[in-house]
Amino acid sequence: MGADAGAPLEQEDVTYCARHPQTETVLRCGRCETPICPRCLVQTPVGARCRDCANVRRLPTLDVSPVYLARGAGAALGAGIGVGVVWGFTLGGIGLGFLSIFVGMGIGWAIGEAVSLATNRKRSTTLAACAIAGVILAYLVRNVVIDVALLPRGDLWGYLAAGIASVYAASRLRY
Repeated sequence: MGADAGAPLEQEDVTYCARHPQTETVLRCGRCETPICPRCLVQTPVGARCRDCANVRRLPTLDVSPVYLARGAGAALGAGIGVGVVWGFTLGGIGLGFLSIFVGMGIGWAIGEAVSLATNRKRSTTLAACAIAGVILAYLVRNVVIDVALLPRGDLWGYLAAGIASVYAASRLRY
């Protein structure tokens, strides 16, 4: 038996996380050596880093500035008016029945694509709301073109097409 057989094992120095001072940790950032806990840890291809060194940023696709929001609103306005006029003149008040589902998908695609193109393919909840507003505008313009009330009673297929178009347009812009 050696002299160190009965000696207690040495423990590593325990430090506290820089962001969570109540949390003990033995982890350190691989770049700046800041003590970090598992909640602060960001795993990178070169090892564990703190949030500052990992340089965590939003994806550029999801970063929507007010300029892009204005461009999306303008595209929704223009596409809503244009699609509404085409919808009114081509299909008018014809009850298409089951085909309204496909009409709604086409309207949603057209308005969602217009907003997406105008904003460089950005995606956000606010852009999805702009596209939904564009679909609602298209429905209202269609009703003006076919000379009925803005929100007519008994237009089940028109409401169904507008609802499906809203869901389809928003799904193209949500992240």
